[in-house]
Amino acid sequence: MRIIGISAFYHDSAAALIKNGQILCAFHEERFTRVKHDSSFPINALSSCLEYENLTIEDIDLIVFYEKPFLKFERLIETYLAFAPRGYKSFMQAIPIWLTQKLFQKKNIINSLGSLGDVKKIKDKILFSEHHLSHAASAFYPSPFDESAILTMDGVGEWATTTIGIGTYNSLKIIKEIRFPHSLGLLYSAFTYYLGFKVNSGEYKVMGLAPYGIPKYHDLILSNIIDIKEDGSFKLNIEYFEYCTGLTMTSKKFHKLFGKEPRKPESTITQFDMDIAASVQSVLEYVVILIANYVYTITGSKNLCLAGGVALNCVANSKILNKSPFKNIWIQPASGDAGCSIGAALAAYYLFKQKPRKVNPLLDGMSGTYLGSSFTDDQIMEVLQKTGAVFDVFSDYNKLIKKTAELIAKGNVIGWFQGRAEFGPRSLGNRSILADPRSATMQKNLNLKIKFRESFRPFAPSVLIEDASKWFKLDVASPYMLIIASVKDIINDSELDKIEGFKKLEYINSPVPAVTHVDHSARIQTVDKKTNKLFYQLIKEFAKISNCPVLVNTSFNIRGEPIVNTPADAFRCFINTDMDYLVIGHYFLEKKKQNKSKLNLQNYINKFELD
Repeated sequence: MRIIGISAFYHDSAAALIKNGQILCAFHEERFTRVKHDSSFPINALSSCLEYENLTIEDIDLIVFYEKPFLKFERLIETYLAFAPRGYKSFMQAIPIWLTQKLFQKKNIINSLGSLGDVKKIKDKILFSEHHLSHAASAFYPSPFDESAILTMDGVGEWATTTIGIGTYNSLKIIKEIRFPHSLGLLYSAFTYYLGFKVNSGEYKVMGLAPYGIPKYHDLILSNIIDIKEDGSFKLNIEYFEYCTGLTMTSKKFHKLFGKEPRKPESTITQFDMDIAASVQSVLEYVVILIANYVYTITGSKNLCLAGGVALNCVANSKILNKSPFKNIWIQPASGDAGCSIGAALAAYYLFKQKPRKVNPLLDGMSGTYLGSSFTDDQIMEVLQKTGAVFDVFSDYNKLIKKTAELIAKGNVIGWFQGRAEFGPRSLGNRSILADPRSATMQKNLNLKIKFRESFRPFAPSVLIEDASKWFKLDVASPYMLIIASVKDIINDSELDKIEGFKKLEYINSPVPAVTHVDHSARIQTVDKKTNKLFYQLIKEFAKISNCPVLVNTSFNIRGEPIVNTPADAFRCFINTDMDYLVIGHYFLEKKKQNKSKLNLQNYINKFELD
């Protein structure tokens, strides 16, 4: 049985294909359109699903949309009525779009699929899941657990913002929920907006900024903005927000509480901004731990599965891992709405079709999340020749890996494009920019000269799984960069606590400073040979040269750009940044040998909207 799941029309549109319960492939629409967080119908992603198995749309047994539009429309109407006449302006902007596009989703889906096959054979195959059920299914069914508690947290689905569920073999049941407008995701997004970052995009900046600050507003937030009970249930004081009725996230009362208007995007980040980030991160962690403890109490499970946008907050995840009673935690690597495409398909297979589920306790069902596009050597060569690239060919991967490792050890930055693209927001060794973590200047150089982004942003280490506990205070696998841990062998500087702001970056006394955040933590990817043999071999070779089994691993893109998807994307990014080399399949490109007339840096940067 073949089922396609679709996520679309809000943000992070995607499509996924499963066959008899196995996830075969999954694609982000943004990777094809080059529009970050693209919300349009994922026609390119869906077409790629069909191409992966050489199918037509008629060959698909079910097509499942990730949420129920009528329930979402119900929320829109009820919210307006609850707050009327406030919110009239935002309501009048939203209602025409709903009445013409979003409400009659089945018709839109059928029309969009018309180019792929016979519409008459499609219309009876379309099903609709619920948003948080899709999140929960994406978390539980690919997990290595035959039974588990499930916690989903995000901005909002139809009505739910937080759900607790129980999964057992092929069954899944949501047993408790918190409803809109009370939402941890929206709370965090409100502070994202207040700090001058883009909502649904810049939340990870808030998380990265938090360690530079002091959570001095933690109690102020708890006293005024959010009411939290012992079981982790919560209510927001809606007087501080505008997302129910306005076109912004925060209200004048919110600004008055903190004594400042929202920071203007791209303006100077102050110590106040850092302290605000630290405070909301602290509150989030506090609530999440209470919820996790309550989930454990009512389910009795030793296992926990996580999904939803809040599950991308790796700091909060680590607090659950270290401070809750759960023994095992599995986090969906595509925890945002894109991952709902997988969840919707799996929910239809196991819940609607009642198919049996086989569980491998040693291996999850995400295939390392390498579920996206791949290219043959002939396809890569055709692109390189067409672009006029100058390249060498290494038919022996062992020689290519050795040369690449040597260049990284000498301080060079490498664009690394291999195998199938990752599904989810993290590059995990197939669409990555790689560098030496031992360099004291690499973090700053990567941010400013290659990623063209804020200097405070941390980078992640990829480490051989067998060496992870020697370099980091980590005793579990972290294959998807969703867990943080402290770096070992840090030389503590008593003066560091007296230093404020970004000056802390200059005082990181770590054996791997390029991947050490100012709080001595790192967002870790553990790499094993079975999941990604080539990337494993590269780190292994680098370790032979440097005695360091760790590489800097950041996504292959610049700020505001989706992760590169094709060889042409990779070459454009390489030629327009300060990357030194590009390794793509068996092909090796040196920047100094390329035609400089192809450089068009300013146009390249301006092509993408800042995130």
